[in-house]
This record gives sequence, C-alpha cells and structure tokens, in this order.
Amino acid sequence: MCGCNNHSSRPDQAAERDPNALTLRVEDMTCGHCAGTIKNAIETGLPGTQVEADPASKLVSVRGSSDLASIKALVAKAGYTPVAA
Repeated sequence: MCGCNNHSSRPDQAAERDPNALTLRVEDMTCGHCAGTIKNAIETGLPGTQVEADPASKLVSVRGSSDLASIKALVAKAGYTPVAA
C-alpha cells in the first residue's frame, strides 16, 4: 500500500468503465501516487499495455492484454489487492 501522505481523491472526476478493457477494482488504491505505481507495474511487466488507474472509482482498466492472472500478480507484487470488477 502507498506510504505517501497525499491521500485525497477527487470523486467528481471518476472515470467511466471502458467496455473494451480488462477492469479490476483495487480498494487500497487511495491516491494518484498509488495509481501511478499500479500503472507503472502493469505497463512495465506487460509491455504494450495501456493502463488507466483511477483512485476515485478504485478501478484499473487495462488494454492490450487479456491475461488477468498476470495483471493481478503484477498489481499484488506492487503492494495492492486487486479483485475482478
């Protein structure tokens, strides 16, 4: 989980769910730092993916891969708890 002290989310900017992306819920993604860590972990671990991580909605959308197990493993390795959305 994030160790920063900047845990403000902006619910007025919650992302809409992309029907063409694999989507996970990550309840312990609490801020922009968390979102960046998750995005970087997935995009580095699975080159060619495009990731949108939104702390307001707690959703992570991944395009370019359908390997749910690998994506969940990368998010968990980054210190977060992913579940299917």
